[in-house]
Amino acid sequence: MPEAPNYTNAALVMGLVNLLWVLMVLWAVFGLPVVLAISYGLNRLITWMGQRA
Repeated sequence: MPEAPNYTNAALVMGLVNLLWVLMVLWAVFGLPVVLAISYGLNRLITWMGQRA
């Protein structure tokens, strides 16, 4: 079997694109403080998950 293609970069770029459009919609609907709170919460979650691994 041939080696499977590496789609890591494409997945990371699309994850960033999806995160940005979701945050922009939240900003338009609820305002900047909600976006900042969600971003802070995601940062804490990612940091916590990184420390567990």
